[in-house]
Amino acid sequence: MKNIIYVSILSLFIYSCATTKERSLDTTATNTTSDTLRIANDDLEYEIIIIEPGFNTWLVTQRPRGYYNQQFLEIRNRQYVIEYNQRVIQPQRFNPNLYIQQINYEQHIDYGYEVNYLLYNYFLFFEQRYNQRFFVSRG
Repeated sequence: MKNIIYVSILSLFIYSCATTKERSLDTTATNTTSDTLRIANDDLEYEIIIIEPGFNTWLVTQRPRGYYNQQFLEIRNRQYVIEYNQRVIQPQRFNPNLYIQQINYEQHIDYGYEVNYLLYNYFLFFEQRYNQRFFVSRG
């Protein structure tokens, strides 16, 4: 059961990235009982799927959309992704059941506010749920 949860943690980020000038996001909770959240644009140039029990419930207790500006979220997400990806390539040092697959987050792509907001909050959720501390959260 634990392995299923760990595998689902990183299947939550299925990123395939490409640039586009117009972004129309389709944000839907595909199944609220399983806490699956899908964020994608209409052309499916990128997609994030968060499959994490409790994430949606936890998310509504956090600071609302609009509290942070997009630049703040992008900077934090870049820092989180760098550290997260470093942990993925060090399975002898960090739990490989938590850090399964690298996240492809390109700093020159405008993912929009919603993707950055949800990704940032997922990192906060991940830290709290699995008792992990990232360097970016210490400062």
